[in-house]
Amino acid sequence: MRPFTYERATTPEAAVAAVHATPGARFLAGGTNLLDLMKLEIETPNHLVDVRHLPLGDITDTAEGGLRIGAMVTNTALAAHARVRHDYGVLSRAIVAGATGQLRNKATVGGNLLQRNRCPYFYNGDFPCNKRVPGSGCSALGGVSRSLGVIGTSEHCIATYPGDMAVALRLLDAVVEVLDAAGRTRRVPIAEFFRLPGTTPGIETALEPGELITAVTLPPPLGGVHRYHKVRDRASYAFAIVSVAAVLQPDDTGRVAFGGVAPMPWRVEAADAALPQGARAVAALAFQGAAPRSDNAFKIPLAERTLALVIAGGKG
Repeated sequence: MRPFTYERATTPEAAVAAVHATPGARFLAGGTNLLDLMKLEIETPNHLVDVRHLPLGDITDTAEGGLRIGAMVTNTALAAHARVRHDYGVLSRAIVAGATGQLRNKATVGGNLLQRNRCPYFYNGDFPCNKRVPGSGCSALGGVSRSLGVIGTSEHCIATYPGDMAVALRLLDAVVEVLDAAGRTRRVPIAEFFRLPGTTPGIETALEPGELITAVTLPPPLGGVHRYHKVRDRASYAFAIVSVAAVLQPDDTGRVAFGGVAPMPWRVEAADAALPQGARAVAALAFQGAAPRSDNAFKIPLAERTLALVIAGGKG
């Protein structure tokens, strides 16, 4: 076991200052992903700054009619919140589909956004991985890639973003609030928060080193019928092979986002406009330029069929 030090921050500003003061430090929230990675020595922080007890656990209405969700709100509390269930049902459904009750009780909104990919080669130190060791190569390119990405990938990485909550947040055009070392807050649209791998797959988000997520804000409700359907290898706790989040309006318009297919929650706004033409038209636009491997090419027709099921359910 690698030794590390620990402290509990009392304010967001103190937390950011502590991480900046110690090279190699990391924030610790629910720990549902970070601690697993530390046990495997994939993540090796020398100092942990505990942010779980910061005053970032409230869900409040915004002046614009939306919702502001503190970064330390647990997944359980968010999924059960009355306004989330009523006005942002796709978010509640995505969270409940995402993990066991025990994990949802610990996992936080901020930490959930930052969970690492679940590529088997990333988790196995015996294989080269550009996310783990930049420049070492991507073992998945010539290996087993059934669960990995079919679009938005690169020759350096084909891992997928594993989460469910963020797929719904992408659909809803959420905004991520972050705090930097100078005490300044900036707002990052969810569409710009996640980064495609390109030549630097180890850089997964738009966060600058040491920045702390403090909240996520949602715009006013979209109305319509909210659906989230997750296809996985077993009915209980498992990551998505394909997932579809959708808000469907009575006039057959709406929005669609996909999970389990790309290095980030995947939404192509131009594909939303094709909803009146059906799932095939949406999938043709959403997966234009896809580069599947031989053992995960099935994900594209599966995504189309899953969307067709979601559309049919939305009309029922």
